[in-house]
Amino acid sequence: MSIVVTGATGQLGHLVVEALLDRGVPASEITAVGRSTDKLADLADRGVTVMAADYTDPASLDAAFAGADSVLLVSSNDFNDRPGQHRNAIDAAKRAGVSRLVYTSGPKATTSSVLLLADHGTTENYLQESGLPSTALRNGWYVENYTAQWPTYREHGMVGSAGEGRVSLAPRSDFAEAAAVVLTTDGHEGKVYELGGEAVTLTELAAVFSDATGTKVEYTDVPVEALVGILEGAGLPAPLATVFADVDRGIAAGELFVDPADLEELLGRPATPVAEAVRSALA
Repeated sequence: MSIVVTGATGQLGHLVVEALLDRGVPASEITAVGRSTDKLADLADRGVTVMAADYTDPASLDAAFAGADSVLLVSSNDFNDRPGQHRNAIDAAKRAGVSRLVYTSGPKATTSSVLLLADHGTTENYLQESGLPSTALRNGWYVENYTAQWPTYREHGMVGSAGEGRVSLAPRSDFAEAAAVVLTTDGHEGKVYELGGEAVTLTELAAVFSDATGTKVEYTDVPVEALVGILEGAGLPAPLATVFADVDRGIAAGELFVDPADLEELLGRPATPVAEAVRSALA
C-alpha cells in the first residue's frame, strides 16, 4: 500500500497523516505532500516520505503521485481557482494510475446553494467524469472554524446571520480519523459520505464558549447584508466577505445541518461533542 496525502502542511492533511500512523500504517508507505517540506519535518522525523508539490504545478504532482495506490486530495484553500487546482491533481492521479482518489468536499456539495461550496460541487462532478475510482468525504464544519475566533468573541461577542439554524460541528481530528479509515479499508469506492457532528445553533455555541471559558459570550443575529459590512470592516475583501456571510445564510436555511450517521459509522463511535471539542481547542 502506498498512500499520498496532499495538503499535509495544512491542519487537516497533517492530522490525516498522524491518523494513518495511529492506525498502524507503516511510515514508509505514506507520502506527505505540501508546498514546503520545511513544514513537514516532524513527519519526516517519523519516517514519512515528504515531497514538495503545488496544485498549480502539474509536474510536481506527477512526481508526488508516482507509484501511489491511494491519494487523499485535500481541497485547496486558495479561493482564486480551486476547481482548476483540483482538476490538476485529479488529472495527475489519473496519469499516475492511482487505484483510488479520496476528496475532501463539503456538505451537500452538488446541490447546495452556499457559495463557499460551489467549488466542491464542480470538483466532485469533474472527479466523476474522470473515471477514477473515488470517494467523496463531504466534511461538515470544523469546530476550529469558531474556536479560532475566540479573541474576537471575547472582546466583541459572536455576531452572525444564522438565526436559529443548526450547523453540524466536529473537530478536524474526527474528520481526519474518518479519512484515514476510508484510505485503509475497503468498500468505499463510489461512495459519498455526508460527515457531520453535533448540530448546534450559534446561540447554543455562544453558550458553550461561555461555559468553557467562564467569560460570558452573547450571540447577536444581524441581516446578511450587515454581516458583510462587519466582515469588510474587519479587513476581509468584499468578495470574500460576501462568501463567508453567505455561510450563515446557509446555516439559517438548514444547509449545514448534516446527519451524524455517516461520520459515526466511519469512526465507530459518536463524533466528539461540541463542548468537549471547544474546551480542547481553547486549552
